[in-house]
Amino acid sequence: MAGETILVVGGAGYIGSHMVLDLLQAGHEVVVLDNLSRGHRDLLTGGTFVEGDLGDAELLDGIFSQYRIAAVMHFAAYSLVGESVSKPLDYYRNNVAKTVELLAAMGRHRVRNFIFSSTAAVYGEPRAMELLREDSPCLPTNPYGATKLAVERMLADNAAAGDFRYVSLRYFNAAGADPSGRLGERHEPETHLIPLVLKVATGERQAIQIYGTDYPTGDGTCVRDYVHVHDLTQAHLLALKKLLKDESSAVYNLGNSKGYSVREVIEAARRITGHPIPAVEAGRRPGDPAFLVADSGGIRRKLGWQPRYEKLETIIETAWTWHRKEAARSNQ
Repeated sequence: MAGETILVVGGAGYIGSHMVLDLLQAGHEVVVLDNLSRGHRDLLTGGTFVEGDLGDAELLDGIFSQYRIAAVMHFAAYSLVGESVSKPLDYYRNNVAKTVELLAAMGRHRVRNFIFSSTAAVYGEPRAMELLREDSPCLPTNPYGATKLAVERMLADNAAAGDFRYVSLRYFNAAGADPSGRLGERHEPETHLIPLVLKVATGERQAIQIYGTDYPTGDGTCVRDYVHVHDLTQAHLLALKKLLKDESSAVYNLGNSKGYSVREVIEAARRITGHPIPAVEAGRRPGDPAFLVADSGGIRRKLGWQPRYEKLETIIETAWTWHRKEAARSNQ
């Protein structure tokens, strides 16, 4: 499997850049396509970089003609839930319509292996506080989740129609940073809990907001499943190995199957950083489920995925190493 050329679309983003690093370390050739609208060129650790848009059919034809691409990993998407509600057409255009162009180009050049970054947002608001399985009802409550589910359905239809196979990976809460400190999470604006908490510890924010304290959970705050970004990329490598050796498509959850509340995340960050991290309680945000935790037994059984960084403290520690370095860099 090593030595294949992989096209990483959206490879200058948070998860994409970690994927590029791990692909290179696994001995693959990597071509990165990113328009840098939300990615960062300095996060790339190697490979061949092409600046451009995945909706550009002429550019895609050039890439597939120039390089012998064995598989495509697709990370490029708008992913802000609130923005998706206020700008739904932007999300359908970027996340769905442009993916049509990517799949069409793959078809023209007979590239049939595709790994898709999906999301737990396809499930919407669970009816009960129980682990979500791949066959749980998919009822997204916002355009972001709806666009990801639309692509999943498109992938299934495309696979049924011809010589194409895919693995769709439904991430729960991606978190953490490359353990060596080379890469980490940099979003503008930042919306994820762990980096927001750590920005309080670095002095970039005054306090962390807790949205909702009256949920039917142990401490009244939302419970989420945090999965380390390195464990996500390892799952992609296993999915790639699967696609290169067999014909079947699949959908898998990616989570640690353990939930932590907002208060538990803040308390863990206080212990790790030694900072008091003031918290301000506010009302619930619309569409925030009380409990969102994965049953990831499918990928563990079928592909042998075993997360290395399952403990919340370990996830936060790797993120803290990165955020301290980022804060120091920005203050220079």
